Amino acid sequence: MPYLLKSEPDKYSFDDLLRDGETVWDGIKNPQALITLRNMKRGEDCIIYHSNVGKAAVGTAKVVSVTTDPDNPKIPIVRLKAGKRLKREKPLAEIRDASVFHGSIMFRQFRLSVVPLSDEQFDWLVHG
Repeated sequence: MPYLLKSEPDKYSFDDLLRDGETVWDGIKNPQALITLRNMKRGEDCIIYHSNVGKAAVGTAKVVSVTTDPDNPKIPIVRLKAGKRLKREKPLAEIRDASVFHGSIMFRQFRLSVVPLSDEQFDWLVHG
């Protein structure tokens, strides 16, 4: 299952991920988002979405590993590997208008920083 991961680009941008190559996706506190992170599996695809500034899907990443914090087993540690920049960023307004996103949890619970996507949604973001 692919996922959309929201990041504030002034704190950690897709360019930062490209520079670093890999990163641990942390700082998530919302219980529903933590459950989603725990359910991630090695090799799954992700879309990196810049929130607050830019508000657009900007690139891809892949889940390298999912473990738990030894000090707090409820907290997942998700390691991501940088993918590629999207050929064309997909702004929020365009995503919202796309029929493939009608009824998406992304717009029903817009504060979630981790959102599961359908394969069709992922393909639209990458190729649409």
